[in-house]
Amino acid sequence: MVNTNNFSERLNKIMIYYGLSASAFAELIQVQRSSISHILSGRNKPSLDFILKLNTAFTDINLYWLLNGTGEMLHTSTTPTSTKKLKTETSETPIVESKNTYSINKSKDIERIIIFYKDGTFDKYSPE
Repeated sequence: MVNTNNFSERLNKIMIYYGLSASAFAELIQVQRSSISHILSGRNKPSLDFILKLNTAFTDINLYWLLNGTGEMLHTSTTPTSTKKLKTETSETPIVESKNTYSINKSKDIERIIIFYKDGTFDKYSPE
């Protein structure tokens, strides 16, 4: 059984830890943004489907802590799952850090560069 009294606090703690906005978090676990809002406000309790999606997306989160609020938030032998891939084309969801390196084809003209920040905002740069 989920300890719903402080579940919204635990959910908020996860979002802060990973630097995700509610929109980015909802996109990552594949739920509607309103589901996050309703749970954070205490209006709704988390469904089993919600918990399972969260557990699938964030494998390093201790499920017992998530459900009951006891123990540590993270499993002790894991690294953050903040490098999960986001499948989105909206400007509200930040691109999460990646350790991959990319080469730039210098024979092509750059149309624009977009920088995504963890708070869900972005900046666009275009050559003049």
